[in-house]
Amino acid sequence: MPRIPFPEFATMNPAQRAVYEAIVSGPRGGLVGPLRAALHNPELADKWQRFGELLRFRTSLTKRHSELAILVTARVWNCSFEWFQHEPHALAAGLPAGIVNALRMDQRPDFDDSADEAIYEFTNQLQRDHSVTDAAHRAVQAVYGVTGVVELTALIGYYALVAMTLNAHAFDLPEGATDPFAGQAGTDAAAIHPSTE
Repeated sequence: MPRIPFPEFATMNPAQRAVYEAIVSGPRGGLVGPLRAALHNPELADKWQRFGELLRFRTSLTKRHSELAILVTARVWNCSFEWFQHEPHALAAGLPAGIVNALRMDQRPDFDDSADEAIYEFTNQLQRDHSVTDAAHRAVQAVYGVTGVVELTALIGYYALVAMTLNAHAFDLPEGATDPFAGQAGTDAAAIHPSTE
């Protein structure tokens, strides 16, 4: 059960409604995830949704590589909701199921594509080690140039914020959904969001 209530359309003030309309009429097509919490502060929600829209839909990164970075981030943060929302997008963008399954199990995937490996290494190192090696930085630059490595860094930071928000406020998975990390040591929903009852 979420730790905070989410604004309902019927009781939103004009500023909240304006941001809500901007979100649902944009490329997301609906309001899910952390923006539901951010709507408590409409200015925050508006800037958040614009930043997220830019990073998800308007960078030089391919959809496949953006979604790979998002899944790595979801796994590092043990964020089931973020994973649940983005796994279908990653698969639809052509990320091989073997890579997705390895990430879900918190294992290093076997890569056939050096660009996929570069995105994985950079994203994983930045979040687990809080920095990246020169080699990891050069590998992303070799694929996307300076602009791309800056965009990837911003994308990782954004989706870490998303994961922190989802985890801090204990967002529930949709009804009937299975926790993608269930049964893995230290990542069960009960371990992440222990019951207070």
